[in-house]
Amino acid sequence: MSGESLLVILIVGLIAGWLAGHFVRGTGFGIVADICIGIIGAFIASWLFPQLGIALGTGWIRLILNSTIGAVLLLIVLRLIRGGGRW
Repeated sequence: MSGESLLVILIVGLIAGWLAGHFVRGTGFGIVADICIGIIGAFIASWLFPQLGIALGTGWIRLILNSTIGAVLLLIVLRLIRGGGRW
């Protein structure tokens, strides 16, 4: 893995995690948490979307959109498992 691809992963993870935090919670979770949520969301989306036959966009837009949708799904599932909390 090159330094450039690692930088892309971190940037996309940060943007996706921040967007997911705003969609689900109303605010972000902080830089480190946003990156982690976005990267985990990207893994979820990269596994789930091919299973469902979904392909959204191309390039950076696809990466950010897929990662954001995966991160939103992650946060919703965590909220349902944890129970309670403000919706």
